[in-house]
Amino acid sequence: MESYLEQIHTPDDLKKLMENDLKVVAEEIRALIISTLSKTGGHLASNLGVVELSIALHYVFDTPRDKIVWDVGHQSYTHKILTGRREQFHTIRQPGGISGYCKRDESPYDAFGAGHSSTSISAALGLAEARDLRGEQYNVIAVIGDGSLTAGLALEGLNNAGGKKRKFIVVLNDNEMSISPNVGAMSGALNNIITGSRYNRLKMEVEHAIKTIPAIGDIMFKLGKRFDEFLKGFITPGILFEELGFKYVGPINGHNLHQLIETFRNVRNNIDRPTLIHVVTRKGKGFQQAELDATTYHGASPFCVQTGEFIKQEANAPSYTDVFGETLTRIGQENPKVLAITAAMCSGTGLEEFAAAFPKRFYDVGIAEQHAVTFAAGLAAEGFRPVAAIYSSFLQRAYDQVFHDVCLQNLPVTFALDRAGLVGADGPTHHGVFDFAFLRHLPNMVVMAPKDENELQHMLATALNYPGPASVRYPRGNGLGIERDTTFRQLEIGKAETLREGGDVAILAIGNMVEPAMNAAKHLSEDEHIEATVINARFVKPLDVELIVGLARAIGNIVTVEEHALQGGFGSAVLETLHEHGVACRVSCVGLPDKYIEHGSQGALRHQYGLDAEGIEKTVAQLLQQHLS
Repeated sequence: MESYLEQIHTPDDLKKLMENDLKVVAEEIRALIISTLSKTGGHLASNLGVVELSIALHYVFDTPRDKIVWDVGHQSYTHKILTGRREQFHTIRQPGGISGYCKRDESPYDAFGAGHSSTSISAALGLAEARDLRGEQYNVIAVIGDGSLTAGLALEGLNNAGGKKRKFIVVLNDNEMSISPNVGAMSGALNNIITGSRYNRLKMEVEHAIKTIPAIGDIMFKLGKRFDEFLKGFITPGILFEELGFKYVGPINGHNLHQLIETFRNVRNNIDRPTLIHVVTRKGKGFQQAELDATTYHGASPFCVQTGEFIKQEANAPSYTDVFGETLTRIGQENPKVLAITAAMCSGTGLEEFAAAFPKRFYDVGIAEQHAVTFAAGLAAEGFRPVAAIYSSFLQRAYDQVFHDVCLQNLPVTFALDRAGLVGADGPTHHGVFDFAFLRHLPNMVVMAPKDENELQHMLATALNYPGPASVRYPRGNGLGIERDTTFRQLEIGKAETLREGGDVAILAIGNMVEPAMNAAKHLSEDEHIEATVINARFVKPLDVELIVGLARAIGNIVTVEEHALQGGFGSAVLETLHEHGVACRVSCVGLPDKYIEHGSQGALRHQYGLDAEGIEKTVAQLLQQHLS
């Protein structure tokens, strides 16, 4: 006999079930998510927390005509399962499989794509405005987590939506978490709303008492609206959303299907103004280990379903993230002016050790990259040495602040860019492949990338000794397992390192591409009798112009290698330098093409785009063959 879930191919099938059957559907979905992610890995805790919420939304609203916009999208697994992708769910985040986020070209039920937080309200408001411009009638719902409300974009969207005075629904999924536990005033305000839910009970009792007064009860009730506002402001800060122009509903239990369904139906049928529905959920619901440690199980690697233990893959080296955290802590012990800043990614950026060692010098500003950068600039202006640890693809959100507040004033802020390059299963929203391009053209900025974990610690020390802004980018994953120096060295700004000499071709590699370049040079020598000079460029800005121009004139064949978009990247900088100095030279650039790179394993993607030893060898051979022909 088919399970309930096997009978659901679209939300229309879900609507055929009795409400009492939906609890079983929720159990089956949780079992499917847990079973699948135990093999593939993925966003576990966040998705387990919104199973009932997702079911209720699709049960009540007429999707895809009614449009649901999921903030970030990493909590959309139940949504995907209910909207025709159950049979493909085992491929989630796998090469050629469905995305771990919403994608408009994947399904008509994905009304808007995302991968970063706090976009849902603004995007959904745009959808609602388009609906009204066309004179159509349907619902638009933005589902946003409480952690995402710390970003300015979400507040901008709330402000604009509240002023529209038209039907628009925001579902606030409040689980007191983003990836790490939430921080800041907004988190405290939402917690006060929850603990102050006695307001709703008290309000009902007061209204009932007033209405029972003979003859004048109705009049007093109308006058009592002012008392209502006083009561609301006195007992709960829910008045915040009311003052922004929203009808506030909640808080309600996000795991009570009946309460969710009744609330959504009431708002759908009876309220024609901007409405915020405050739903309280528990991250990791239904899987004990994830409930107890939602941060660890946010982005889970494969694990044992019975024990929750992760299936460990033997690593011969620490991760770049861990090396960064350890190094910054050591530097912090020597220099009390060194500070660390993260945008809700303490564990993800490796700052837990620093935070424990120096709690007064560690700042988690919430999901607010723009604020993080300008906050760092203010600290730097007063003589401190702040390190803003932000994923490469997340720093894009603070581009104006890097330009205007840091570089323009030449302030010594260090940017530690984790997850630079191809990140794997998270795909195009998270590949950090544009930071060279959007940083190197900014005056005063130094841009560098280490060849290994030992050089990472020296670059971080160098950046913190540099009198202006500097960025150090490093990849997701483990280092090379080399022995690290016990003391830090100051690298000469703009000076590359020659690792191997050969007269046939010069391979200029940056960052984690140095090792495959060295391997390619070895194979070329052994198999093809081609001798290559290999340069560890170290710096994208400033380049080692003297060395690059000298090699171009002496050898005449250059291959640049970078795990970055070719347009505006390291190879582009080399070509600009050669043109500026009037050097005629054969150059091939290895990097990523002008497209958004799909999700897949890092190794498979590097091979696909020629960013491994084999790919570099082929590029060198083609360049030299063209020369001979």
